[in-house]
Amino acid sequence: MAENKIAGIMRAGAYSPNHIGNDAAIFNGVVDQLRKRGSEVNVYSEEQLMAGAVTEPIIVNMCREAKSIALLQQYEDEGRLVINSGYGIENCTRERMTRILLGSNIPYPESLTVNTDEVVKGQLIKAKFTQCWIKRGDGHAQHKEDVSYVRHPEEAQEVLQEYFLRGIKRAVINRHLVGDLIKFYGVAGTPFFYWFYPFDLGHSKYGHEAINGKSQGIEFDLNHLKAIVQAASDAVDVKIYGGDAIVSPDGTISIIDFNDWPSFAPCRVEAAPYIAKCIITAIKARKAARS
Repeated sequence: MAENKIAGIMRAGAYSPNHIGNDAAIFNGVVDQLRKRGSEVNVYSEEQLMAGAVTEPIIVNMCREAKSIALLQQYEDEGRLVINSGYGIENCTRERMTRILLGSNIPYPESLTVNTDEVVKGQLIKAKFTQCWIKRGDGHAQHKEDVSYVRHPEEAQEVLQEYFLRGIKRAVINRHLVGDLIKFYGVAGTPFFYWFYPFDLGHSKYGHEAINGKSQGIEFDLNHLKAIVQAASDAVDVKIYGGDAIVSPDGTISIIDFNDWPSFAPCRVEAAPYIAKCIITAIKARKAARS
């Protein structure tokens, strides 16, 4: 009989824009690794989770649907082990992430959080925001239009109006940072860390990488990047993570996005054993704490 009984919850397709296959591949790779380590893993959809089908004491998930996240939080409160934490997943929604990262003194762009029916042109001019990014603040991105690059305050106001008409009530406006765009992946409590220049390798979800364009190879301190990313992982409470950072011309590093359990597309074969190890370690720690 398997020592660990685990429920694996796959991500709903609506929350894997242009990455359904990649998200499924890393998830299945981790499930295979857990089974090789003697765990019994039953795989469910988010719909099955919400229907009450999941009874296992350990839940490994890629959920993004708001109702799924709320249910995961309930299960955590009842004593189940959930990875990534439902609270951590919610912390990766844009408004919460912005507040947490800035509040934790983690390098992040100057930002404004607004209601989409606000008149913000004056605020942007006063803050000297010209080029900036508007991102839905109330949930995870599902469409290309949920993240918008604008070139001046007038355009920003127009985009906010479009968000409002689409039913998005809150948005975060980030100042655009000039420099090299880096994508990274990591697993807490393990040495695994992978980074690359997404534009140079043609890796894209929405095509926004073209704004910063081809990397200039600006020198930066890799250990400092790892330290910043680890601090972000701790702050938002996410063990399996990825994101994006900008290396400014002077070598300054700023995180611009942090995601719960991304696709690990360019490194999934290497990452899967470390993700499984992270999960097994958390299970052992839970058992030790209860013994």
